[in-house]
Amino acid sequence: MLKVGLLGAGRIAGVHATAISSHPGSQLVAVSDFIPENADKLARQYGCEARSTDDIIADESINAVLVATSTDTHSDLIESATAAGKAVLCEKPVDLSLERAQTCLELASQTGKPVMVGFNRRFDPNFSALKMALDAGEIGKSELLSITSFDPAPPPISYIKVSGGLFRDMMIHDFDMANYLMGAAPESVSAFGSSIVEPEIGEAGDIDTAVVTLTYSDGRIAVIKNSRRAVYGYDQRVELLGSKGLLQAQNMLENTVVKSTTMGVTSAKPTYFFLERYMPSYANEWAAFVEAISSGGPVPVTLEDGVQALAMAEAAVQSLAQGHPVKLCKVLV
Repeated sequence: MLKVGLLGAGRIAGVHATAISSHPGSQLVAVSDFIPENADKLARQYGCEARSTDDIIADESINAVLVATSTDTHSDLIESATAAGKAVLCEKPVDLSLERAQTCLELASQTGKPVMVGFNRRFDPNFSALKMALDAGEIGKSELLSITSFDPAPPPISYIKVSGGLFRDMMIHDFDMANYLMGAAPESVSAFGSSIVEPEIGEAGDIDTAVVTLTYSDGRIAVIKNSRRAVYGYDQRVELLGSKGLLQAQNMLENTVVKSTTMGVTSAKPTYFFLERYMPSYANEWAAFVEAISSGGPVPVTLEDGVQALAMAEAAVQSLAQGHPVKLCKVLV
């Protein structure tokens, strides 16, 4: 039985608490948060203890921690937990600073303890099925990838100001998905973006609409489209063209009813946001982590994967500022 400490007690921590408590191979032992009342509430809900982060990391009976705190604490907590002999599953991104994330990778690797980064979309049943079909050779060699990720509405400006920006906060999921499906990191990153959804986002120094093109050493291309506003719902699609065919993962809809009348043919909207769309992926992600730790096998999404996605985000930031493609090797130094 994997005994787990949960660091953080916000919205996403509640999702993880459900996954940990529901899995037969793990037990949620303790929760911490910088707001003690939040930890107390979550601990009561799941029948565990509310403790300090330091206490959880120091407790030798706890085998693993799940880090669901603010991004600026991730690297410090990964280092502390692995140094204390614990396995770690950490929410994305590893850090807002690529340099800090690379230092974290170096230090955590020295402990020999497994660290998995929470790119939950790899574990979505639809994207997983697409990946399996690709790996089975059903469309031949991948050639052109298109990823669409549109949020239904922008987050609060207070969140935008501390998020690290669209590329590090939102598109980083898509950078990892591109690496997952293409099987390699790109050679160069070209970014285009603007703030047309919400003027205050631009005033805060961020963008809300972006397109990034990834080019690979063998000539393949990937295109990622992000927007902070899609009034019809949470738009999450993947399309992959290969030498022998096409794979598509479409949106999850609110229901499967299709209405066909003289007025036309209509169906339901996409599910509203990530909790509705991706809840199964969080359970699958945790199950994969437990399996890896219990068996002694490798985690399916490594700390190196997290640093690679962050490097792509950094390259996109530089490309947008400089107005030209940025070589990924120039960022990963």
